Amino acid sequence: MNGTSLTTICLALLLSCACGAKPNGSKNKKPKQVVPAIECDVRAGKINLPEFIVKCPAHCKETKQQVYGTGVFASISSICNAAIHSGIITNMGGKVIVRKMAGQNIYKGSNSNGVRSLSLPKWRESFVVSVGKPKKGVIYPSTLDYVPSRPTYVKTTGQKEAKPPAATTVLPMTTTPEPTTTTTPEPTTTTPAPTTTTTTPPPPPTTTKARAAVHKVRDAGNSHPYLASVAAASSRKAQSGQGKGFSQVFRGVAYPNRYPQRASAGLRRPEAGSAIRRPPSSPVGPALNRVQPAPPERTPTMSQSNPASPRRDWAPPNFPRPDWFPGARQPAGFNVREQEPVPRAPEPVSQGDPNCKVDLAFLMDGSWSIGKRRFKIQKDFLSDVAQAINVGVAGPMMGIIQYGDDPVTELSLKSYSNSREVKLAVDKIVQKGGLSNVGKALTYINRQYFSDANGNRGGAPNVAVVLVDGWPTDKVEEASRLARESGINIFFVTIEGPDESEKANLVETNFVDKAVCRTNGFYSLPVNSWFALRKAVQPLVKRVCDTDRLLCSKTCLNANDIAFVIDGSSSVGTGNFRTVLQFVANVTQEFEISDTDTRVGAVQYTYEQRLEFGFGQYNNKGELLNAIKRINYWSGGTSTGAAITFAADQLFSKSKPNKRKIMIVITDGRSYDDVRVPALAVQSQGVIAYSIGIAWAAQDELEYIATDPDKEHSFFVDEFDNLYKFVPKIIQNICQEFNSQPRN
Repeated sequence: MNGTSLTTICLALLLSCACGAKPNGSKNKKPKQVVPAIECDVRAGKINLPEFIVKCPAHCKETKQQVYGTGVFASISSICNAAIHSGIITNMGGKVIVRKMAGQNIYKGSNSNGVRSLSLPKWRESFVVSVGKPKKGVIYPSTLDYVPSRPTYVKTTGQKEAKPPAATTVLPMTTTPEPTTTTTPEPTTTTPAPTTTTTTPPPPPTTTKARAAVHKVRDAGNSHPYLASVAAASSRKAQSGQGKGFSQVFRGVAYPNRYPQRASAGLRRPEAGSAIRRPPSSPVGPALNRVQPAPPERTPTMSQSNPASPRRDWAPPNFPRPDWFPGARQPAGFNVREQEPVPRAPEPVSQGDPNCKVDLAFLMDGSWSIGKRRFKIQKDFLSDVAQAINVGVAGPMMGIIQYGDDPVTELSLKSYSNSREVKLAVDKIVQKGGLSNVGKALTYINRQYFSDANGNRGGAPNVAVVLVDGWPTDKVEEASRLARESGINIFFVTIEGPDESEKANLVETNFVDKAVCRTNGFYSLPVNSWFALRKAVQPLVKRVCDTDRLLCSKTCLNANDIAFVIDGSSSVGTGNFRTVLQFVANVTQEFEISDTDTRVGAVQYTYEQRLEFGFGQYNNKGELLNAIKRINYWSGGTSTGAAITFAADQLFSKSKPNKRKIMIVITDGRSYDDVRVPALAVQSQGVIAYSIGIAWAAQDELEYIATDPDKEHSFFVDEFDNLYKFVPKIIQNICQEFNSQPRN
């Protein structure tokens, strides 16, 4: 019997131990990532999250939701169609990770994976997409927080729809106690508790204000002999009675509570045993109940504690005049508010040098190879440059990026508006360390730094000066090419560059020539020694301020005079003519339109010719697009040769010398006159000619009109509705020709 019960007890203990150990012994399950589903029309800018994961439905491509940009998209783009455009998902949908970033000045359109993205001059916010596979340990939000203007329609799989968590702001903690027991008197309180009377409720205690109040009391006590004696007496009493140090008692307990408020003004008798000495000029009565203000150049004065005794400003220590000397007074009485600090005169905004109006970014080397001493020399060099160029809102604006393993913005273009502030900010820069990844830094300035958010002014050339110790640790050629094509003038200052024996260690040979705007020596500045770097200040300033030679400011999108020569013959028809005008508008949309950027003119022809508008007549893109829409269909015969000659006389004869001249001829049939001679004549004037034929256009005439090679400048489509397909091809060819020009 005993054996059976013992066996039963042991078995029960074993079972209980096994049950208790099971939960602890089992592996913790990883939290499952819940992926919210979205619709095809959801744009990245409508979601208030910096990074998130979503699931796109199928067949978003058919919705034709708009996308702006390539690789990096404007936040007004459809997330799902941007993912299809980038090849992250197919038209069958899938998971996408979205990461937001700063806005850009240029979003280039392209046609990829069946989705046509449009170009956009600039937008305030961008985003990139990646494959929807979170990294190990990363959990993205299971619900999406939409902006208030849009109804939330978040769908999740495997759970009910949940409201997004309310946005909360965590305020910094403060260790300041309540005013009645503070170690610092509340600035706006006129009398101690419990009879405190204030004109306004005391502001919520913060660490900053409490610290300022401590400084006020300490400075006031040290600014006059009387207060110094009060502080000394308070300190002795506190140390004997409570064992506290001077700073503790003076700041909080002994001093403000020692002289409680009295109903009537009069003499205050010092407490027995307190050695209070007054200077000969100190007032006898009311002065004993005053809190003296700090010297004018320091912190503001405290509120008076006796309403019947007017407060006046005391002179600094060792003052040459008596205390009763007339001075500034404040009205006596209750509820006297704390005197506001005298506002410091704002620093005058520097206009800068108008002959050097550039947006200038320095890429400073913060790698470990440079060392602390040379990093300090580099900072001194940047301070000297800031002083030499005369930073100002109407002249040069200066920013700094420090690069190592990754680039970091130290100063944006809009951070400081005068040279003195820039120099002070440069002095505070701390070395980051890492490698010398110049290529990554150039990609950063191209995609993020030269943006409206960072102070890019648009009308000023973008200049990037790269300071590099020795040579980069990554490749710079591709990143530099993209930056140049975006209009950034790249300069290189190489300090102690590689010699012949060290060139075998280079990641990329001839990295300077591959990176700079031009290879003619103007954009590269080699310095033999760090100690000779300061001698390069004036030569560099002279070059970056020579805006006429900053050739990379001109890009394929802002340096053209484009003439459209449009067939208005009877065979085209009214409906097809509208399609042609839409094609013209689509091409125009891709360029930066202004009198100093790209200009557009248009000629319509039949047997005769008509100038619809000339170069510079519309210097605003919106006005120009409206003018294109307003062109009226003419109808008649087809004299293409005469139209080319007319365009040369009426448009290209008035083209600016620094503009690339481009002619785009659109026709749907064979010309009644010869096209060879007019085409050769206009091409001899430096005009790049494109020909686009539709339906019954003659292939041989299209080739005569087009600039060689024909296959890059001549296109043919069977139907008018297919014209839109050639918009990206024409833009691509124009930019390739521009960027392939010799860089010397």
